[in-house]
This record gives sequence, C-alpha cells and structure tokens, in this order.
Amino acid sequence: MDHQTDPLALQAEALRRRAEGQRIGFVPTMGYLHQGHTSLMDIARSQCDWLVVSIFVNPLQFGPSEDLDRYPRDPEGDAAKCAGAGVDTLFMPQHFYPSDHSTSVAVAGLTDGFCGASRPNFFGGITTVVSRLFGIVQPSVAVFGEKDFQQLAVIRRMVRDLAMPIEVIGGPLIRDTDGLAMSSRNRYLTPERRQRALSLSGALKHMQALLSQRGAGTSAETLLAAGREILDFDEFDYLQIVDPDTLKDMPIIDRSARALVGGYIGGTRLIDNMALIP
Repeated sequence: MDHQTDPLALQAEALRRRAEGQRIGFVPTMGYLHQGHTSLMDIARSQCDWLVVSIFVNPLQFGPSEDLDRYPRDPEGDAAKCAGAGVDTLFMPQHFYPSDHSTSVAVAGLTDGFCGASRPNFFGGITTVVSRLFGIVQPSVAVFGEKDFQQLAVIRRMVRDLAMPIEVIGGPLIRDTDGLAMSSRNRYLTPERRQRALSLSGALKHMQALLSQRGAGTSAETLLAAGREILDFDEFDYLQIVDPDTLKDMPIIDRSARALVGGYIGGTRLIDNMALIP
C-alpha cells in the first residue's frame, strides 16, 4: 500500500490513472477506523482498479465547542486496517487546505434540519472538504456509509447539482453485536452509557415492529410517540420519519421511509437511522 501526504502529488497520480482509463474508487474518512469503514472499502474495492482512502480530521465541520482536538486518532492501526482491506493508496495529508483557502461549498435545503439544525457549521464543512477531496482524488466512484444518512443525501445532491462525474454509493449501516451503530465516537461511552445508547436502535426497531403490525397508512406520529418512549437521551435532538430521497417529513407511512434519530448521552453525540417498511 502506498502512503501519500501531498495533495498535488496524489492529484497528479490520479489524473495519470484516469488518462489510462483506470476506474478510481474512493472512501473518505476521518480515521479511527472500524468495521463500518472497512465495509465501505470492500464495496469500493469491487468497483475500481485503484482504491484510495483518505484520513483527515476536517476542522471545517466542527463547531467551537465540539471535539476536534480530542477526536480519536490511531494512524498506525488505521493503516493496518486499510492494508488489510486491499487499499492501494492511503492519503493522510499534512497540509490539506491552502493557507489562503477562501472557497466554501453549501447545499441548501437538505442541510437545514436534523444534524444541520443543531450543528450549523457541519454540512458546509463536509461539502467543502469532500469537494476538494474529489478534485484531488478524481474518483469514478465514492462510497459513503448510510450511518450518516443525511450526509449521504447531501453528497448525492451536491454531486448531481455540480455535475460531478462521480457515482456515489451508499454502504449499509454496520452495527456492533449489541445493536449499537458503529461510530468512532462510541469509545467515549462508559459501559453504563453504552447500555443507554442501545435505546437508539431499540426505538427504531420498535417503530418498525409497530409499523409491520399496523401496516401501510400508519401515522408517523403514532410511530414517533412509541419511539420517544424508549429513547434515553440526556439531550434529545431529533426523531423524525422522512422520505429517503428528499428528507421531507412523511406524515403517513404508505411506502418505504427512513427514521432518523440523534441526541446526546453523557456529552457524546450519537445518531442512528433505519428503513421503515410497511
């Protein structure tokens, strides 16, 4: 596996490979990798000739009181996981943004609610960093996890709106054996708080079970009320049922929908989501 730290050198290599007709696969991450990340690499590996994974903790998507400085890092362990997944090039930039970087990319509408409502810098930071990464890596296909369902929808809209010739694939959400959605931030949870965090997946599963029982035409509020009874947040952010493509609320569940949940347990922000199928 090749290690690269220079954005311009990586871009030159990517352009050379594209000129040769190679299909470039890309998985952008912030590191502290787990099985959820490597599952995305597996998907990308099957879709490309040259697979690039980036590890960069992007400061633009963190608010002033968030965990940028203490965000978990494990560069040696991450490199081993990437090598094991068949990654060709691991990109860990030392200097990512030019000193006079002054351009931002924003997607309106899809970023207004959910995580975007409580983290105003978040999605602008994501779309800006991903746009620059796309320019450097020149991918034919990029894989993002469905764990961050709103982010996946935002990236797809950005790629469509800016006519980027990139196929965006969503990788299934991966759960730990206890049902908790895998996340680099799970390491912040004490055993007691981790147990409470299982209320996220528990609420979503309960909503699906109730929908299966009542069938198409069930009101979203009926399902949401049932889910809220199970959630055990210290600080509740959102629980909503939306159209999977537009992220608009669905008051009546008459077709496949997506339930999204987010909040804080002991200062750790957790999110989860699940398809709801009548």
